[in-house]
Amino acid sequence: MFGIPGKQAVTLTPRAAAQIVRLMDREGHSGLRIGVKKGGCAGMEYTMDYVTDMDPNDEVVEQDGARVLIAPMAQMFLFGTEIDYETGLLESGFRFNNPNVAEACGCGESIKFNEPAEKPS
Repeated sequence: MFGIPGKQAVTLTPRAAAQIVRLMDREGHSGLRIGVKKGGCAGMEYTMDYVTDMDPNDEVVEQDGARVLIAPMAQMFLFGTEIDYETGLLESGFRFNNPNVAEACGCGESIKFNEPAEKPS
């Protein structure tokens, strides 16, 4: 696993946790898996999928009855992220407050991460 021992990879606001619990209960799933993939105008996109079978390599975050699983390839990109759920007049959805993002496009769904620091030779 990636991260700091004793510190969760991501945190959930109370609104996000409540929405995840609603989705888990309504759909009968074990949780919500979060990842990243190449795509979008900034280079990467967040992914969210229902979990029916848990992968032993996923990082599991449980908070206020909600269960979020972080795909192995996404753990280093999501560490330190706060996940919120916002409800608006035109749209509602999860929002990622991610300190690792260098740029985001106007829609907020496509992101670019900071380049990893190079090791001195």
